[in-house]
Amino acid sequence: MKKLAIFLILLAFAAAAFAQTKVPPMDIKERTLANGLKVVTVKDSANPVVTVQVWYRVGGKNDPEGKSGFAHMFEHMMFKATNNMPNETMDRLTEDVGGWNNASTREDLTNYYEEVPSNYLETLLWAESDRMVNLAVDEGNFASERDVVKEEYRQGVLANPYGMLFWYLDSLSYKVHPYKRGVIGNLDELNAASLEDAFKFYREYYRPDNASLIVVGDFDEDQLDKWVEKYFAKIKNPDGAIDRVTAVEPEKTSEERYDRKRANVPECCPGLGITYLAPPSTSDDVPALKVAEAILSGGESSRLYQSLVYKKQLAQQANFFADIRSDKGLLTFYAIAASGKSLADIEKAIDEEIEKLRSDAPSATELEKAKNGMITRMLRERETVYGKGVAIGEAIIYQNDAKAVNNEVADLQAVTADDVSRVVKKYMGGKNRTVIYYSHGDEDKGGDK
Repeated sequence: MKKLAIFLILLAFAAAAFAQTKVPPMDIKERTLANGLKVVTVKDSANPVVTVQVWYRVGGKNDPEGKSGFAHMFEHMMFKATNNMPNETMDRLTEDVGGWNNASTREDLTNYYEEVPSNYLETLLWAESDRMVNLAVDEGNFASERDVVKEEYRQGVLANPYGMLFWYLDSLSYKVHPYKRGVIGNLDELNAASLEDAFKFYREYYRPDNASLIVVGDFDEDQLDKWVEKYFAKIKNPDGAIDRVTAVEPEKTSEERYDRKRANVPECCPGLGITYLAPPSTSDDVPALKVAEAILSGGESSRLYQSLVYKKQLAQQANFFADIRSDKGLLTFYAIAASGKSLADIEKAIDEEIEKLRSDAPSATELEKAKNGMITRMLRERETVYGKGVAIGEAIIYQNDAKAVNNEVADLQAVTADDVSRVVKKYMGGKNRTVIYYSHGDEDKGGDK
């Protein structure tokens, strides 16, 4: 008992310390070039490195109709040749000098990023400006990268016993919004894409007024401004406005249930998905939903793990994630059954955990533990120039404001126990949801309930 009392006292001190944590704001400088390119910089001379990142407002939701997976495929194409660089040049410009590069595609964005010794900053600025306007959109590059994405789909979705369950989360949860297509696409629609589609997509979305250039690290500000003018300011925008997604997903008013099967799902261990619509990323409810995510699914001490995996032994995995997007995202529960356990029992157990959080606010200790873990991870990620750049890029895409990144810790600290219970009541627990049972069997489209 004495040890427990000491532990609780130490926990209380830690919670109080985090509640008072004041994070120095990043000194963010912003400007917009005449061609519309947003330039965001943060000087950080702690180490002689720099990250160069370009974030484009184009993602899976912008795929051409009937050709899902296109934005993801185009992300791959951007690493191919330009009129001035042969294939693999980005790797040579980064890896050969001790740096690295990568990219990612999400529903709302595609971003490209490098981290190199700071004396190579000019080279990377030139390279990013070059592939923004001079990409070699030809049949060879198009065919090779389409095949790469198709293989990713085969391995990640088709070969993975539970891969299609996650594909169904998007395709069955949305009725109107193009989020229903997912990001990775599918084989038929990737095959339907053409070189002409690729060139049109490049001209439509890869342009200065659809991009944010983010530079964080060790640089001279005056020199950086001159390089930005030299390499980016001269780029002209294509004619015409950017085609934006205007579809609005309607609120769910009833429960929809689906029964999906695949032959490679283990007979012993079916999967379950439950989704509710989330608010858009600019909603004031997002911080509280993120805290709810940590309480429900933040490690082995979380509510779902303790209840479904450890105590009741119904599931080998049980998770919840708040997938926040620019438009309505998804609040997703998913579980993989323990051997011989039923999905109906797992669904009931998840519903019970939702109801508990709807009815009773979390304790002060549970709330602070969740917030402390989230803030700790956030601060660790921002110790690097790359992590700072990503945080700024996400603030631009999801908050429409680079400097919103400086409010994120305070926003989490401000979440109360009642806030958590309130948002769970508001968005989860009713019949406004999609339920997917995913099990072994011959694949078909029937059996929906």
